[in-house]
Amino acid sequence: MVEAINGFLSTLGTFLWGWPMIILLLGTHLFLTIRLKFPQRKIWTAIKLSFRKDKDAPGDVSQFGALATALAATIGTGNIVGVATAIALGGPGAVLWCWLTGVFGISTKYAEGLLSIKYRIKTEDGRMLGGPMFALERGLGWKWLAVLFALFTAVASLGIGNTVQANSISLLMHETFNISPYITGAVICALTAIVILGGVKWIANVCTAFVPFMAIFYILGCVIILFINSQYLGQTISLIFKSAFTPMAAGGGFIGTTVMMAARYGIARGLFSNESGMGSAPIVAAAARTKNPVRQALVSSTGTFWDTVVICALTGLVLVSSIIAYPDISYRDGAALTKVAFDKIPYIGAPLLTFGILSFAFSTILGWSYYGERAVEYLGGRKWIKIYRVVYIACVFFGSIISLDLVWNLADCMNAFMAIPNLISLLLLSGVIVKETRKYLWSGNLDKDMDEEDQKEEIGAE
Repeated sequence: MVEAINGFLSTLGTFLWGWPMIILLLGTHLFLTIRLKFPQRKIWTAIKLSFRKDKDAPGDVSQFGALATALAATIGTGNIVGVATAIALGGPGAVLWCWLTGVFGISTKYAEGLLSIKYRIKTEDGRMLGGPMFALERGLGWKWLAVLFALFTAVASLGIGNTVQANSISLLMHETFNISPYITGAVICALTAIVILGGVKWIANVCTAFVPFMAIFYILGCVIILFINSQYLGQTISLIFKSAFTPMAAGGGFIGTTVMMAARYGIARGLFSNESGMGSAPIVAAAARTKNPVRQALVSSTGTFWDTVVICALTGLVLVSSIIAYPDISYRDGAALTKVAFDKIPYIGAPLLTFGILSFAFSTILGWSYYGERAVEYLGGRKWIKIYRVVYIACVFFGSIISLDLVWNLADCMNAFMAIPNLISLLLLSGVIVKETRKYLWSGNLDKDMDEEDQKEEIGAE
């Protein structure tokens, strides 16, 4: 019975994350990019805004705190092993397609952030709640679809955001240091409980301190490897661009690939990595203290920039240059490819990779806990949050000690089911997104506070 369910979910997940989802997500990215007049050109303004504090604005955490929490959930093992898998299956051209997906995904992440502020509500105890479920309910009047989105989010949080991340950590600790999964599970449980029991402010504070450190540490490692492989960088960039648009024969450490293979695996990896369009990041963006919806929309858009345009691109350059530098090694396995690349850093290469995977996986556990809480609160009220936290912490432990094929497949399906209603809201509410963008961004009113229309916040029942 379990094998039959696992087989069905595997087939369904493969279909959902195949060309139908690629076309839907990438199509939304391109549509919003054109309709919003290429908001990517405002990325430097967005980066500067992310470090400012709108102290007197309504919200629970700073704009950077909301961004850091979203990045904590988004930057995961997919940024390391996932990119390697795309290269192993699609060739070096997959790196360019992954990067382009991030560039266009900035528009979708911008739109999600805008709607999260536009349709968020204030609860009786003064907290801000928002996300695609509120855009679907308040913007489109589709309560039933909002409920489905929240349900898919709650289930996904226990899967891709929790058990599979804990399992990645325990496997790595066991293989690298021979530490029992039970010990690893207990430690991760305790650390997770300490953070998430404090609520969104604790999560945001920890992520604000932790995420920049882990990202900088990983980026520094990539830069060191690129310096070691510097003589191959020109050839690396040329090969990435050439193989993205022309078939590549096997040889030189690479398998033979077609343009369609490079595009499929590169786009799919980029879409899955940055979560633009999935609807997860806007849930925490709604908690931000911000003067108007566009300011937080811009800040949110930087999440895709850092995740894919920077980190995934650096990872891709590191891996492809390593393949060129060491062509005598087979790179059909993404994990093996990653290990070989980082092993080239004397003394600290292996520990750096281990720290990267551990920190990325743990930060994902923290970020997704908030997404799940808000989904559960939307479905059943605040009274269910404590129960959810207990279940979430327990799943961290069980994820560390059990096999997760079924959970992986279920999580893949839930992520796809999250994306579909979220993309519907983005497309059907694109007129609202354009209107708000014209009001605050195109008219030069980025520093203006929300007007009375934007401040119509409903008081949610507890």
